[in-house]
Amino acid sequence: MKKRILFAVLGLLIVIAVLAGVKFLQIRTMVEHGKKGVLPPDTVTTSAARADSWETSLTAVGSLTAVQGVTMAAEIPAKVVEIAFAPGTKVKRGDLLIRQDTSVEEAQLPGAEAQVTLTESVLARDVEMLKDKIISRAEYDAAVAGHRQAMAQVEVLRATIAKKTVRAPFGGRLGIRQVNLGQTLREGDPIVTLQSLDPIYVNFALPQQELPRLRVGLPVRVTSDALPGPAINGRITTVNPLVDAETRNVQLQATVDNREEKLRPGMFVNAAVGLPVRQKALVIPATGVLYAPYGDSVFVVADDNVVKGGKALRQQFVRLGERRGDFVAVTSGLKEGEIIASTGVFKLRNGQAVVVDNRLAPAFKEAPRPENN
Repeated sequence: MKKRILFAVLGLLIVIAVLAGVKFLQIRTMVEHGKKGVLPPDTVTTSAARADSWETSLTAVGSLTAVQGVTMAAEIPAKVVEIAFAPGTKVKRGDLLIRQDTSVEEAQLPGAEAQVTLTESVLARDVEMLKDKIISRAEYDAAVAGHRQAMAQVEVLRATIAKKTVRAPFGGRLGIRQVNLGQTLREGDPIVTLQSLDPIYVNFALPQQELPRLRVGLPVRVTSDALPGPAINGRITTVNPLVDAETRNVQLQATVDNREEKLRPGMFVNAAVGLPVRQKALVIPATGVLYAPYGDSVFVVADDNVVKGGKALRQQFVRLGERRGDFVAVTSGLKEGEIIASTGVFKLRNGQAVVVDNRLAPAFKEAPRPENN
């Protein structure tokens, strides 16, 4: 009985040993095949790091103001009898906006004009009579004063009528109507806003240490999140001679074209002042950078030491500078002329074999204009 148990245990151990040996041989074979196996190369697009000359610029956040902007208001209390404008339309200088009730002044004007005619006739007779010394100098002076008073009364009535006939003081675009027909306006009551939109001012501030480099005439590029597309160009027209004592900033004003009236007073924009001095930069496509918390890197395409004539990737950490459009400047870590992978870098790895195919490489630009804009 004991011998049978012993043989059974011995046979079980032999089976286990055989199975373990077979499994070991299988695993070793798989490991050897894995060492000999090579992954197929990945296809990448490439771009060369090139030297470029970028314009030096100073950036700031600014606000837009109209060259001329005003809220039209009533000067004299009276009832509105005519509204001659439509809200939001463009008007020219002198266009009628509203007309207030001038019936009283118009009724008084003929009598005042008749009084002018009468005093003018009296004055003409008094001139002849003064020459013949029929009247005294005092009577003549009284006639002159009476004629002037009559003319002044006419001018007062005409000025009152003119003030009650509100016209545009300059050309521009009207805002929302704030009066109604038949409404009695008090002095200072708003009627409508009027803004001259082309050109338009951009007000912004820069630190005082930049003052020696600033002058009237420098180009300014204006961009806004509300206006996707290319920047709007203008020039500095005013450099404030006074530096703010609290912020130590100098205020500047630029004038930009606004023919399409996309820019409106009150909007905030980004203003970039172009300086005449240009800076040298080593630029690469921004899509070729692998951004990571521990450091940004690129994949340099170099000759493969294993496969003759092949290409492999070498991960290179870089320090980045300013970004413009599709490009970013490299301040260190890369040399001019080195070839890097320009797209799909998130799926690449160090030492990976690659094949270069630039037929589908995108066109990189400093001022891209996306098609969906």
